[in-house]
Amino acid sequence: MTDHDEVDMVVLVDAAGGPVGTAPRRSVHGVDTPRHLAFSVHLLAADGRVLITRRALTKRTWPGVWTNAFCGHPRPGEDILDAVRRRAMAELGARVSDLQMVLPDFSYSARDDSGIVENELCPVLVARLDGTLADLTPDPDEVVAWRVVDASTLSDVAHRASWAISPWAARQLEHPALRAAIGLGP
Repeated sequence: MTDHDEVDMVVLVDAAGGPVGTAPRRSVHGVDTPRHLAFSVHLLAADGRVLITRRALTKRTWPGVWTNAFCGHPRPGEDILDAVRRRAMAELGARVSDLQMVLPDFSYSARDDSGIVENELCPVLVARLDGTLADLTPDPDEVVAWRVVDASTLSDVAHRASWAISPWAARQLEHPALRAAIGLGP
């Protein structure tokens, strides 16, 4: 069992991003998902390439879709950087460093093919992998595969075939701040 079990709580937020309550994580992802706080992390390997992951086939939303390294939800009262470190270890068995908030106000809503909606205030961070790629031990309930790619390759996929990656990753890669942080031009 991952640390994303039924007792995990997420922070519900209003249109301005202010907290308005909490709810069990599993109850908020449906066809009428309330806006809630999340985060998305792009992880750089020692050689500067970007780690991408393929979501487990058993994920409730976007199963089997390629995306950024990992995402998660800060728990009520949890510092977002602590939440990022927690999820890096839980999803990838990885320690991360040099955390940099690049898109603090990123927000999106998207519906997957099954009708499940994501509706998130989702700050975007870039971090460096502590250790080597050989040290990764992805949780199979979260990640079915992973690769490291040049940032330019990832950007090209997002531009030419945005349907091939998660909608949040494709939209994030449009932002100059993230592009600069992963070594791309504007």
